[in-house]
Amino acid sequence: MYDAIVIGAGPSGSSAALALRGQGRSVAIIEAGEFPRRKVCGEFISAVNLELLDRLEAGVAVRAKAGPEVKRVALFASGPCIQAGMPRAAGDAFGRALGRDVLDGILLDTARNAGADVFQPWRAVEIASNGDRAIVRIANKDGQTSLSGQVVIAAHGSWGHGRLPTNLPKSSAASDLFGFKAHFRGASLARDLMPLLVFPGGYGGMVWADQDRISLSCCIRRDVLARLRKKGGATSAAQAVHAHILASCPAVVSTVGDASLEGEWLAAGPIRPGMRPRFADDIFRVGNIAGESHPIIAEGISMALQSSWLLAGELARFEQWDRTARLAVGNRYSRAWSRQFATRIHAAALLARIAVLPRSNTAMKAFVGWFPNSLTLGARLSGKTKALPALSHP
Repeated sequence: MYDAIVIGAGPSGSSAALALRGQGRSVAIIEAGEFPRRKVCGEFISAVNLELLDRLEAGVAVRAKAGPEVKRVALFASGPCIQAGMPRAAGDAFGRALGRDVLDGILLDTARNAGADVFQPWRAVEIASNGDRAIVRIANKDGQTSLSGQVVIAAHGSWGHGRLPTNLPKSSAASDLFGFKAHFRGASLARDLMPLLVFPGGYGGMVWADQDRISLSCCIRRDVLARLRKKGGATSAAQAVHAHILASCPAVVSTVGDASLEGEWLAAGPIRPGMRPRFADDIFRVGNIAGESHPIIAEGISMALQSSWLLAGELARFEQWDRTARLAVGNRYSRAWSRQFATRIHAAALLARIAVLPRSNTAMKAFVGWFPNSLTLGARLSGKTKALPALSHP
């Protein structure tokens, strides 16, 4: 029996467990995958999260592994690179990147060392009510068991499959965006630069991460990807996307054209941007399952970490987490979440709609060339320097 059961051990799940362990609560983490694992993710961590990671006692380990500070942003489109300064944040002025195969392990190990019970690899298959508690049935290749908790926190992301009430319904549309990610070694990108890539039908980004490798992530429309694959014959989806980016963004060619691919390209999706219920069916949501911005603003990890801290701060207001308390927490957490993230989600949606237009790379190059500081302004609007008010809570 636990105070809280967290489903998913990514940045949102492990940070939620850490924050609750800091309150002295008993916590179980359920994770279906085995670590280390690679994930489709931009891997950038905004500077405002480093203080939060310190509070979770993971900041030292993250800084020791992360890539260099990102002090400049850029646009790689149909012409030469256009650069501008990254806005400075309070405390650690600039953000850094860290591979998900490293970050997830650091956070989960920190949660385990803090006293959280980790069930891995186990998969949550059912959530049922038992009076004022929840029963979470979990399964692995050897069998099944059940855990009981007062609070259930869904942190399994928006691509989950199965019958959990927190899994999103699946749909298909030509405008769906699929995500791709790869690491490269031997690239020539300036070490303090994070460029936005804009190409017909999609967008992406690059950044120096850990282990002297560059992370290149991108999204592309389903219909554009289908045309590229048809045009390229038997070319894989990732190869088609890679070739499309190189053909559309000359600055990418000079940066990774001679670099070596580390491992395989990863693919996932379609992504499901937007705001969703943060509390429903007596289950709290954090990370992507609560709400997701278009990856064009590189704020996914930030939102995962911060949403968990916001929820933990509201849960800390109540000693007992009965149904009445959970409803109150759900209302307060939902409002706090909207205040922190709604603006960047709307801004990302607008920017993403523009970026995937057929001639967007040419148009955006012209606009940013005329107004380079729009890159700095965009980074600020995306939340890169927005402090977390609830950092003074648990």
